[in-house]
Amino acid sequence: MDKREILKRVFGHEGFREGQEQLVDELLGGHDVLGVMPTGAGKSVCYQLPAARPGTFTLVVTPLRALMRDQVRHLRSRGIPAALIDSGLDEKERAEVYGRALSGELRILYVAPERLHAPDFADFSHRIRISLLAVDEAHCVLHWGSDFRPSYMRIGEFIDSLSPRPVTMALTATASRTQAGEIRELLHLAD
Repeated sequence: MDKREILKRVFGHEGFREGQEQLVDELLGGHDVLGVMPTGAGKSVCYQLPAARPGTFTLVVTPLRALMRDQVRHLRSRGIPAALIDSGLDEKERAEVYGRALSGELRILYVAPERLHAPDFADFSHRIRISLLAVDEAHCVLHWGSDFRPSYMRIGEFIDSLSPRPVTMALTATASRTQAGEIRELLHLAD
């Protein structure tokens, strides 16, 4: 199934919005991308569409717990196996999610940036091949990273620790050209 067919059959859209197709093409071509698009422009479709393909696993890092829950509910309703790991899950429940991902049952997993360096998650992330890693609200590495969410400052380190290194996408609605360059540098985006 090609990208336009997935867009229509899975997501119910007749066509891409401005900027979406270019981001999807770059990701599918194996290139890291930074998407700066207004709120409501459909940034999430840019990583969800590649995640809809069989045999892939996408990790989404986002600080917004409510967004995680909404996105997982939306993806499941579209037939895309998705899950989240947040502070509401105990050790047994997290192990169950990791098991589903490792068995190929999940296509997309949402986590908060703080989860990346937890021992159980670090072990999991080195046992699974991550096809795509998406960092939502990527401006947090600039505005609040060192104060509000210090774990955002360690995302680049986490990405570099993965082997093979996944294609990486950073998404934000808020970044000037200078800030976009800083985001690329802090997240170690290539290409």
